[in-house]
Amino acid sequence: MKRSTPGSSGPFLRRIAILPERVDPGRYPFNIPAFGDGLDLELRSNVTFFVGENGSGKSTLLEAVAKCCGFNPEGGGRDHHFHGRTDSSDLAGALRLSWQPKVADGFFMRAESFYNFATYLDQVSTHERYGGLSLHEQSHGESFLALFANRFDRGIYVLDEPEAALSPQRQLSFLKIIHDLEAGGRAQFMIASHSPILLAYPGATLLSLDGGPIHEVRYKDTDHYTLTKGFLDSPERYLKHLFAGDEPGDA
Repeated sequence: MKRSTPGSSGPFLRRIAILPERVDPGRYPFNIPAFGDGLDLELRSNVTFFVGENGSGKSTLLEAVAKCCGFNPEGGGRDHHFHGRTDSSDLAGALRLSWQPKVADGFFMRAESFYNFATYLDQVSTHERYGGLSLHEQSHGESFLALFANRFDRGIYVLDEPEAALSPQRQLSFLKIIHDLEAGGRAQFMIASHSPILLAYPGATLLSLDGGPIHEVRYKDTDHYTLTKGFLDSPERYLKHLFAGDEPGDA
C-alpha cells in the first residue's frame, strides 16, 4: 500500500486506462487475466511496482506504457533507434495515458535486451551520459548501475526487472538512486520486479497482476516477501519438501 513521503510531489503519469473499443477479448494480450476486465489504474505515488508470477503480464504492460511514452520498445529513450524483436503486443494501441504534467524525458529499461542496447550505444554514443565508459566494458551489474546513476535524471523511468544483474548490496544502492530522484519530485518510476529488497521501498505502491484484475497489495502480503522470508527462516524445511516432490508452499 502507498505510504506518504513528506515533501514529495505527485507523479507525472497519473492514469493508465484501456480503451474498450480497441480491445479484442479473445486475442493476446487482452486475454491475459489481469486485463480481462479492462484496465483503469490511478497512479498516486512516484514509485509504482508491478508484481506477479511469470506470464502474468507485467512486461507486456510496461512495454506498452513505454511505447506510449515514445520510448524504444527494445529499451532506451526517445532518441534511441534500434530494432530487435518484432513481436511486441497490440496493448499500446489500446492504452490512454493521462499526465499532469507530461514529461518528454525518461527511459525504458528491460533486462532481457540490455545487451543489445549496450551494443547500440557503442555504435552511436560517446557514453558521456553513461559514465564515460562502454557498458560492455563493465560487469553486468556495474553497467546497470552506470545507467541508473548517470543517465537517470528528471523524467519517467519504466524498468522491467532492473534487479536482474544486481547483487543484494547493489540493489540497496539502486534504492538510494530512486530515492534521490523521486523524493524531490524529479522522477517517476514504474518497475516490474521480483525483488523483495526493491519492493520494500518506502512510499511505493505495489500492484499485483495475479488472480485477475490488477489490484493493490501490501508488501508483506506479496508472495515475494512471504516465500523469501519463509525460506530464509527455514531453508532445510523448504528443501526437504521440494526434493520430496511437494510444492514449496506446502512447507
